[in-house]
Amino acid sequence: MNDSSPSPKAQPQGSIHERLTRGRRRQILLTVAIGTFMAPLDSSVVNIALPTIGAHFDATLAVVEWVIMAYLLMISSLLLIFGRLGDLYGHKKIYISGFVVFTIGSLMCALAPSITLLILFRGFQAIGAGMLMAMGPAIITDVAPPSERGKFLGVIAVSVSIALTAGPVVGGLLTDHFGWPSIFFINIPIGILVSILAYRVLPDSGGRQAQPFDLKGAVTAFLALAFILIPLSYTEKLGWKNPYILGALAAGLGLLLFFIYLESRIRHPMVDLTLFRNRLFSMGNLSALLNYMAMFSVILIMPFYLQQLRELSPSQAGLFLIPTPLTTMIIAPLSGAVSDRVDTRYISSLGMAVTTLGLWLLSGLKADSPVSMIVASMVVVGIGSGMFQTPNNSAIMGAVPVNRRGIASGMLAIMRNLGMVLGVAVSGAIFSSRRAYLTELFASQGLAGLELKSQAFTGAMNITFMAGVVIAGIGIVTSLIRGCAAAK
Repeated sequence: MNDSSPSPKAQPQGSIHERLTRGRRRQILLTVAIGTFMAPLDSSVVNIALPTIGAHFDATLAVVEWVIMAYLLMISSLLLIFGRLGDLYGHKKIYISGFVVFTIGSLMCALAPSITLLILFRGFQAIGAGMLMAMGPAIITDVAPPSERGKFLGVIAVSVSIALTAGPVVGGLLTDHFGWPSIFFINIPIGILVSILAYRVLPDSGGRQAQPFDLKGAVTAFLALAFILIPLSYTEKLGWKNPYILGALAAGLGLLLFFIYLESRIRHPMVDLTLFRNRLFSMGNLSALLNYMAMFSVILIMPFYLQQLRELSPSQAGLFLIPTPLTTMIIAPLSGAVSDRVDTRYISSLGMAVTTLGLWLLSGLKADSPVSMIVASMVVVGIGSGMFQTPNNSAIMGAVPVNRRGIASGMLAIMRNLGMVLGVAVSGAIFSSRRAYLTELFASQGLAGLELKSQAFTGAMNITFMAGVVIAGIGIVTSLIRGCAAAK
């Protein structure tokens, strides 16, 4: 029933890279890298400003954290829709539209008169960010020669790492010197300039306008992801056994099954389910999900370890978190270049194995572990992440037909965001429950004060990172069995 063959109008897409000069491809790469940089930067920049925003609006943490959650959940729920729209109407159109919406949303956030409107405006801004994230890899896959696809995607991975590294620093400086609205105002001139640049340098990837947009599938997919992601964001507070959490998850899974049913019975589905028959595509996406789940156990737990147990200041703790994205930034383009010449399966699997090693090293941390051990463990995790992500992304994008690259790009972004949410939910639940159990256990054995705090915290942290080891270990297997990247 699914029509996955390229239409005559879409056919020229496969030769876009042949019609571009090397200089033009570099301009396109820069344009996409900036867009890819802006979306995660705006998440990490806002994180550091949350206490200031909460104080300004006199809002509790439970309310102000939705400035972040609204952004992430909206992006995650809309990525598949934007991916399909890009395939239908052209990646360039959706990408430029994303920058326009993102820029307008940034202005609205900066001028928000209340915390409620700020949260709503962040959701609107996320619509633009989702367009940018969904289209980036698709545009790069269109314009990069197959022999250089890994290298180009490596540059995109670097832009994400730079954003995650620079975000807290940039956000802190802007908030301290110019107030929290400045973290949104800064996006406006950048958005305007890059929108103009994108209009001038991005090639027209065509589109398949003759096909109808699957509105039923889009609405069902949005609701399914919303019903799954929103309760997952509350599991750490409410627990996995909460009836509202279980009910929402059950509804989300039911909607997901209904979505699969719908997509299998229409001629022009939003998601071509036949893509998942390709083991490289399906196992590559599953591996990406597992990688981000494992990585976000580190991102969630380490700040608490550094600030609550080691009693470091936020700025000092931030310095300890830099080695992971900084190392990823260095390794990602190198692994991407190597993956253009070597079977990506082995490089990404080795990367997942190195990530597993890094998590195992972190599981051995104690309250008095030397600084060198903390830094070395974070560096190992960063090396593994850099080795895994670029080759895996390159293999996934190279495994799909030209006219399905938008939806493949959106699916890859979905796996990333879903992995983030699941990583936080699972590791947060394990850590909180284990810490409560150990606190009660050690207290009954006579421990008290700092000793009790230290033993319970490190015990909970160790088991949480060991769960990450198991998740990453499964990722090694899924990465190895996915098959070769035959299509490039």
